[in-house]
Amino acid sequence: MAKRALCIGINNYPGTHMDLAGCVNDANAWEAELKARGFEVTKLLDAQATKAAMAQAMQAVIGGAASGDVVVITYSGHGTYVPDQSGDEVDGLDEGLCPYDIQTGGGALLDDEIHQIFGARKGGVRLVLVSDSCHSGTVTRAAAPDPDADDVPRPRFLPMGNWLPADKLPRAASGKPAASVQAPAGTSPMAKAMSRRFGDLLLAGCKEGPNNFSYDARIAGKPAGAFTYYALKALKSLPENATYGQWHEAITPAFLPSASYPQIPQIVGSQDARHRKIFS
Repeated sequence: MAKRALCIGINNYPGTHMDLAGCVNDANAWEAELKARGFEVTKLLDAQATKAAMAQAMQAVIGGAASGDVVVITYSGHGTYVPDQSGDEVDGLDEGLCPYDIQTGGGALLDDEIHQIFGARKGGVRLVLVSDSCHSGTVTRAAAPDPDADDVPRPRFLPMGNWLPADKLPRAASGKPAASVQAPAGTSPMAKAMSRRFGDLLLAGCKEGPNNFSYDARIAGKPAGAFTYYALKALKSLPENATYGQWHEAITPAFLPSASYPQIPQIVGSQDARHRKIFS
């Protein structure tokens, strides 16, 4: 059984005015943990994590895996949503991950695109996804805090208005580009791409639905995702044969939600997947 991982962390989003601080640290922390557990790790940080590079790295790590192998993909960065172009979304919006070049390149990496990448894998590949971002919100709730207050948690959500050109935004009743829209269900793009039939499992930093956020935080003087920090802290307290379900129970409610970080981490997958030994 081979173990392969891809860790993505993006703090810098040129042109959006909504940079983050803890995502690169998250990716480095996941890399260290996974390498210690025998994984071969590929990492994309900031400018390395363009939309094309993210898609290619996902294809490589998944496409190179054979039946019985374990693949872990971690993503720390902004989530977003865009007007649905294919007509397959009830709420009229597609969720997506935000690459480094979201405004200057090809836009968001959408759930439909991720689904296609994941669907090309070989049977029997065990896929574990860790998403420390959020995928629904409003312009008001996701507004940047005072830049001088670096201890204020920032939601990892990038509103459409911060990166989509005006001619691509939804229209208000007046016909002008809408400054905000009704927040969608907010399903992680990774959740849409995962397969319960193949035993995939998703650990997400927050609940689905409007105004549920994963927070960019500063803990013990260091920027980090609140979910990543506490997920790794909980993991170190568990016995060697602990399951994913036990890991999730160790994170919430012991650490999250908290007064500073009101987010509820989620675990998505079959009962068999939840009872599987972590990273095996």
